[in-house]
Amino acid sequence: MSYVVADYDVITNSGIAQGYKKNNILYWDDIPYAKPPIDDLRWKAPRSINQPQKLILPKDNNFCVQRPSSLGGASGDGIYVGTEDCLYLDIAAPAKKKSELIPVMFWIHGGGNTSGLKDLYDFSKMAKKHDVLIVRINYRLGPFGWFTHPSIQEFQTGLDRSSNYGTLDIIEALKWVKANIEFFGGDPNNVTIFGESAGGHNVYSLISTREAKGLFHKAISMSGYTTSISAKDAYKPNVNSSTYNHSSFNIVNKILENKIKSNPNKKFSNEEIRDVLLNISTEEFFKHYSKRKSYEEIPLLTADDIVIPAIGLKDALGDPKLINMVPTIAGSNRDEVKLWLGTAEYFVELDYSPLGSILNIPKVVLKNEESFEAFNYYRSSAWKIRGVDIPVKALHAAGNTNLYSYRYDWDDHRKYFVADFKKLIGAAHATEIPLLAGNSKLVGGYPLSDLIYPPGLSKFYLSRNMMIFWSNFAKSGIPGESTNSIIWKKNMPSEESNSTYLILDNKKNLRMDDDNNTLKSLSEELFYDDRLTELEKCVVLLQMFTFVGNDEYDDNIKNYPGSCNRSDAEQFLKANASYIEY
Repeated sequence: MSYVVADYDVITNSGIAQGYKKNNILYWDDIPYAKPPIDDLRWKAPRSINQPQKLILPKDNNFCVQRPSSLGGASGDGIYVGTEDCLYLDIAAPAKKKSELIPVMFWIHGGGNTSGLKDLYDFSKMAKKHDVLIVRINYRLGPFGWFTHPSIQEFQTGLDRSSNYGTLDIIEALKWVKANIEFFGGDPNNVTIFGESAGGHNVYSLISTREAKGLFHKAISMSGYTTSISAKDAYKPNVNSSTYNHSSFNIVNKILENKIKSNPNKKFSNEEIRDVLLNISTEEFFKHYSKRKSYEEIPLLTADDIVIPAIGLKDALGDPKLINMVPTIAGSNRDEVKLWLGTAEYFVELDYSPLGSILNIPKVVLKNEESFEAFNYYRSSAWKIRGVDIPVKALHAAGNTNLYSYRYDWDDHRKYFVADFKKLIGAAHATEIPLLAGNSKLVGGYPLSDLIYPPGLSKFYLSRNMMIFWSNFAKSGIPGESTNSIIWKKNMPSEESNSTYLILDNKKNLRMDDDNNTLKSLSEELFYDDRLTELEKCVVLLQMFTFVGNDEYDDNIKNYPGSCNRSDAEQFLKANASYIEY
């Protein structure tokens, strides 16, 4: 029996997308943009789909494989949630458009490239109010998205030889948009990529790869970073590092252990290892990654010289021959790391007051407020330097003069008996997304959203203006001005000012600002800060120089006037890696 196309249904190259209307917004959910990357397509570049007559049916929980998490991921039981068949996207568009084709805003979710899913983020309010079309996608995560082993790459050709399958998924989704988005009322010649955290990192990755050339026309990196790893270190590093225990060499050896036990003299060829890896179950493979410590990482974005240039992501951003030259916004949050510090047992404890005991709600108490604030200041400032200032400076040196920067400072949270959220959370990592989306449910809904995001003029003002800035930029490449006529000026790094940026805050404090902060000046400031012990200062320096980018400890520690032992700082982090789950 043939299917009768309904009013909002759209025929695409991957099938008939069934649309529906809700609150004057049109939605199309769970559209496959590539073939499922399973069986012999595991660890290969995504394959396009051509099945225009097939009816696309809604799917539940079609997110990519990840550890269960209620913070920016998918909750659940067991060692993993999700499925390898996860390459889907959603579209939201205003039911009444102001023109035949409207700008496309392409959202890339965060989660460290190891967790997250498209379904957490609802930008439909921005679509409706500001006449833009929103696309949100899933992409392969963790070791299914980024994996380097000779048993895989040596038997493959072309893009399949890459280690960056998650990056290629995002590129394939952009190709799908270019081919199909016009059918939904989107302009394929006006696509803005935007993403937060790992999403911002992926924005930088797309700017740096020739494979994405011509697929997007503007870019917004929110709390992004520039970490990449060599193919050699992703496979078999010579020295111990945060990714050492989960390099593919070590993981494959663990997978082969049981087989070797039954046949101790057995030597596996790369072809035999390939057969094992392509046929092992999702659970059997992923279990080796599921219980890693908070200070252990997975090798992810790889400078494979196929998708990501061999010089690495950070250096590629400064090479005019490598980058995609598009108008770009880059920004970070003033209190980025409070998201993590606010749960660390080293800084906080739970105190059950009489009322809290009755309600079974503890009060969150800071053990040492000065130390907490100092850790946040230096590490969050270093995030801005490494994740915003240095990439923007590189892009400017490469010839891009359409650059804008921001720092998100809004912290008008409530103070309850449960916690002083202004102090505890402040302008923490990812707290800007609900204001940009106009949707506080992104942080879990009631009661958390009401505790952190009280309704009022302050929140309304910044939410409204962030939507205006972002949608203006998507339309013209210029973010424009606020409702009270504050103009967002370009960031043009110079000797006089290392960084010129807009402070995103309430109406009283939204303004342009500039600074000349560098890792060197920040290190010197830290030396004279009496809020921290000498060991704590060394721990802060270790985090400043190794997080939000590649390990540059040796290059920067020489600028610190004091003396530090790196191994002591590393041991401190391991000894204080415990977190409170609220």
